[in-house]
Amino acid sequence: MFAVTLDGYGGPEVMRWAQVDDLPAPAEGEVAVDVVAAGVNRADIMQRQGFYPPPPGASDILGLEVSGIVAAVGPGVQGWQPGDAVCALLSGGGYAERVNVPATQLLPVPDGVSLTAAAALPEAAATVWSNVVMTGGLRDGQTLLVHGGGSGIGTHAIQVGRALGARVAVTAGSQYKLDRCAELGANTLINYRDDDFVQIVTAEYGGADVILDIMGAGYLQRNVQALAENGDLTIIGLQDGAAAELDLGLMLFKRASVHVTNLRRRPRGGPGSKAEIIAELRQKLWPLIAEGAVAPVVSAEIPIADVAAAHPLLDSGETVGKVLLTIREP
Repeated sequence: MFAVTLDGYGGPEVMRWAQVDDLPAPAEGEVAVDVVAAGVNRADIMQRQGFYPPPPGASDILGLEVSGIVAAVGPGVQGWQPGDAVCALLSGGGYAERVNVPATQLLPVPDGVSLTAAAALPEAAATVWSNVVMTGGLRDGQTLLVHGGGSGIGTHAIQVGRALGARVAVTAGSQYKLDRCAELGANTLINYRDDDFVQIVTAEYGGADVILDIMGAGYLQRNVQALAENGDLTIIGLQDGAAAELDLGLMLFKRASVHVTNLRRRPRGGPGSKAEIIAELRQKLWPLIAEGAVAPVVSAEIPIADVAAAHPLLDSGETVGKVLLTIREP
């Protein structure tokens, strides 16, 4: 089969669409998927640069989410059969013609979503739902602050927040991205280059009940200041550093919580696992997608042979939502 290989670590030019060994038949509890499209995530860029190795036992091929058609099912798999249209959350291996996936990490393509666009859902949906809803407990009438509102995670989080009845504030670095966030339902638009998000969120809402942060250390102090009482800050990225001082006094005063989470290294099964998150998505989020309250936001579709052109798009001022790699016709 063909897959994206790396000629060492470095820039986008190290990626090659090349022939590799065929996958083995799916193991116990696994399903083989012929990939139609794969989502591009910042974790892929970090792995390409040598900063984010796959967890033990995972494929070293890039790619954390795909859509496609079930090609074969392994022993013990129930509920899936060859020919099913699916999307899947992976620990690796998505930039390829075929991938083996634990059956518990498969989802049906939602009603109203194309097979290609479905590749934009698993990583963003699992990240947002597990952190904003399962951990943060976001509910009707609360305030959600999303940093990086124009990203794949951000565009999804805006829609989920609005679908749950929350007020949504976002930060982004350009008016174009803020305008797109407004179209998706964001109530408060904050240009992080010019505006003080702490002052704005505090003045408008008395603080945020849930904050979803991709920046890490550089935003930690201000995020805590922006939290409402009993607020929840979840950090899912470290784009602005990994080490910072935490004001425990202010946390104590607000009775606030800080969580730092990682989706890729979660276990397959058990409490807090990928299987648990995927089951919640199918039960609670997929109906919202089917009714049109939440939809994948796709900025670009790039043929897999041009993979080197896809990664730079994540840092483009014109990219809002997800970048997809197309592998075969749906």
